[in-house]
Amino acid sequence: MPLKMKQLPQSERPYEKLLMYGPKKLSNAELLAIIIKTGTKDETSVDIANRVLLLSENINGLANIGIGTLEKIKGIGKVKAIQIKAVCELATRLNAPIHNIKTQMKKTVDVYNVFKQEFKQRKQEVLKLILLNSKTEIVKIIELETGSISEMNVAPAQILKEVIKEEVDKFILVHNHPSGDATPSEADIKITKKIDECSKLFDVNFLDHIVIGQDSFTSIRAILNEEKNKSNEDKNKALAKEHFIQTKTISKSTKI
Repeated sequence: MPLKMKQLPQSERPYEKLLMYGPKKLSNAELLAIIIKTGTKDETSVDIANRVLLLSENINGLANIGIGTLEKIKGIGKVKAIQIKAVCELATRLNAPIHNIKTQMKKTVDVYNVFKQEFKQRKQEVLKLILLNSKTEIVKIIELETGSISEMNVAPAQILKEVIKEEVDKFILVHNHPSGDATPSEADIKITKKIDECSKLFDVNFLDHIVIGQDSFTSIRAILNEEKNKSNEDKNKALAKEHFIQTKTISKSTKI
């Protein structure tokens, strides 16, 4: 017969454990059990919480489970299902990028940290425009399009119009890959090059286009810089080779 919550040592009960050690010491199931509050005659609230998490695959998928699906779990009625959904929505809002206005974007990882939680819950690709001031602080975040980059009607003019309207001279693009793989597609790189060329015409600083996966990110600017460096290296090698051939020819000519 399974143990009831009251039969567990106080140090192992979610409520008491949180008070004694703080929330960071609790597992996802234990934190969720506090929201669920009570169990059934056969299971503790922690057991029920574990079954909810199994249904969602992981904690990030919890927000995608509907109230009707939650109600089907034994021990989760309508009220508990609504409470779980409310907590998920609060978590989403706490991590919303709007709270990062004035946050400074010094490195690529700063952009990743702002958007990683939000993007984990998005099932479609989402392209966002981050407008920055002279200190590279976030001034405004605009959601431009949803759908894959190859399907998006992303016009450089649309992006530059927003940049000019807000009177900023720096911007970053960021989008997610719901598959979890942060590797940029050919379409991602192609549109980045196109926007980069147009931004130079308007003397606007296009800092980067970042792709965010499940737990990773990729800077397309870094990829383009590598391509440029390789191209310059190849040109230098070709020039050096040409110079060597010319020198050799002159040397032979001198001997004659």
